[in-house]
Amino acid sequence: MSELMEQLRSAGEEGHLTETTLANIRAVLASQPADYERASIAELASAGRWEELNNRFFRTLAFGTGGLRGRTIGLEVTAAERGTPQAMDRPEFPCAGTNAMNYRNVSRATQGLVAYVKEWAAREKLPHRPRVCVCYDTRYFSREFADLTAQVITDLGCDAMVFADPRPTPELSFAVRQTGSQAGINITASHNPPAYNGYKVYFNDGGQVVDPHASDIIARVDAVAGGRYDPLPENQRGTKTVLGASMDGAYLDRLERVVLDPSLLAREKLKIVYTPLHGVGASIVMPLLLRLGCEAVAVEEQLVPDSRFPTVKSPNPEYAEALTMAIRLADQTGADLVMATDPDDDRLGVAVRRRDGGMELLTGNQIGSMLAYYRASRMIELGILNDENKSRGVIIKTFVTTDLQKAVAERFGLRCVETLTGFKYNAAKLRKYEEAIPADLRGDYVHLSEEDTLRLRLEHSSLLVMGGEESYGYTVSDFSRDKDANAAAAAFAEVVAYARLRGQTAGEYLDEIFAHLGVYLERGESLVFEGAEGAALIAKLADSYAQQPPAEMDGAAVVKVENFARDRVVDSEGDVVPSEGMIVFSLADGRRCAVRPSGTEPKIKYYIFGVEKPPGRVMTRDEVVAARSRVQASIDSLWDWLHADALQRSKS
Repeated sequence: MSELMEQLRSAGEEGHLTETTLANIRAVLASQPADYERASIAELASAGRWEELNNRFFRTLAFGTGGLRGRTIGLEVTAAERGTPQAMDRPEFPCAGTNAMNYRNVSRATQGLVAYVKEWAAREKLPHRPRVCVCYDTRYFSREFADLTAQVITDLGCDAMVFADPRPTPELSFAVRQTGSQAGINITASHNPPAYNGYKVYFNDGGQVVDPHASDIIARVDAVAGGRYDPLPENQRGTKTVLGASMDGAYLDRLERVVLDPSLLAREKLKIVYTPLHGVGASIVMPLLLRLGCEAVAVEEQLVPDSRFPTVKSPNPEYAEALTMAIRLADQTGADLVMATDPDDDRLGVAVRRRDGGMELLTGNQIGSMLAYYRASRMIELGILNDENKSRGVIIKTFVTTDLQKAVAERFGLRCVETLTGFKYNAAKLRKYEEAIPADLRGDYVHLSEEDTLRLRLEHSSLLVMGGEESYGYTVSDFSRDKDANAAAAAFAEVVAYARLRGQTAGEYLDEIFAHLGVYLERGESLVFEGAEGAALIAKLADSYAQQPPAEMDGAAVVKVENFARDRVVDSEGDVVPSEGMIVFSLADGRRCAVRPSGTEPKIKYYIFGVEKPPGRVMTRDEVVAARSRVQASIDSLWDWLHADALQRSKS
């Protein structure tokens, strides 16, 4: 050990290791580390792999407002981590480091969460032991992290409600509410690359934690020194309950109710090709589509749960490449629609059949806008919404989601509420709407039927028509309080069936929306910077926009700058929007762009918006086509300008 400490000390003095890296390594070595952790540090130090050590130890993986996310496999895998060969090329042990998703950080996070849940339960005078629901996906170490999480929960005096098999993120949200749990944990990194994993935290309403809970949980986690803890005496520990087929059944029953006109799907019998991209989605999406009367087939090669995601470059349904195999199968089978969900089944991407027989990919903004327009118009046609109650209908979108959804709300007399990025803010609105229903009428709201909750929301509160964000996340009801690719799959299939009933393709239905409301197009781009140096560069770039905002962009004057970190922003319902590191620039020619560092990935993100409104009447199809070309060129030009400007800012 003394030789290792001397190597580390010398590396620090020579500037190879940062001060925080050196301090974090010393803390781990002093904390009874696992053998593989000690051996990994020694191996990297002996080989002079200082950059890898800095990336692993330059900080402690932050428990943010949503939980944890980080590498569970290092850029360089040590021999100690590789250990005994495992299935699917997995190392035996996760990445050693304070800035990694590993047993140490999973234990630390769970200890802090349990401490807060127990304090909260005591204040609320809960009549039973607190419960925490645990779910996991198909990624490397997800099952092991879930098992450890459940062990810590029960060792420290709470009951653990654990899924028997990998299941979707939105089903966890549903299960938190169904089981009366006080919190939920999902082990997932969504659509991140294979080397990543994460730890998402929910509270008793089924939504990801927001303040005041979030800040208090972070404080409890930060107070935990490391991964080790002392279990309570056996008679004070909690119990573990396994969740299986009955929870799936209850969730599927509720999902069927999101379809507004079930006869459409039963009559049209859409042919759908579906892929879960090696994740958990097939457990729910396939039985749901079959229940609804669709002719659904899956991409067999991508049904296999595989942490490597071997058939795609990225398991992200917003990328065209991820849908390649599904589109090929759709062409072979003559399918009308392709659907893909990401590994934890909360995001949905689609491709639709064009008039010429080819397949067209839709963006997340377009999918969400079609859902919003269809559901708003059909709720009015079906008498769910009328002149007396339609002001209670709400479309929720993020500030960086297309304003076409705002235009949909205006057209049908609904409200549009904008939130920060992250479905936890959507969930917070749903909690607010639920709590607005008088308690004596609300009763056991969680277990009421969809019809009963709809009636209560329309009579006493607000009815969610559609909630969405540009990054392929949508929700169409309130029984699950996270983005729900399962509900979205059912709801979007209904949109396509409706268009076909009217003799339209899905793309032609979208053009009809454009013709009435205007052509709204968007472009999203990211600059990726990995590791410690990358994190510093992202922070530098974000700060430069705040300190030196451009006076013009791409030849257009900047007429408004909204800094969400500094300005007091109030939404349309009068609620103060929490502070966030995002800046929105509005240009004199109607274009708009937003810049924000990602909260979950090593990226700085750019969102670009363009619009051409109708000329006081419904546009013709040719006019829509021409307008699309002009708007697309304008947002492409703005990105070229932003990209060049960002490169210059990163060098200055």
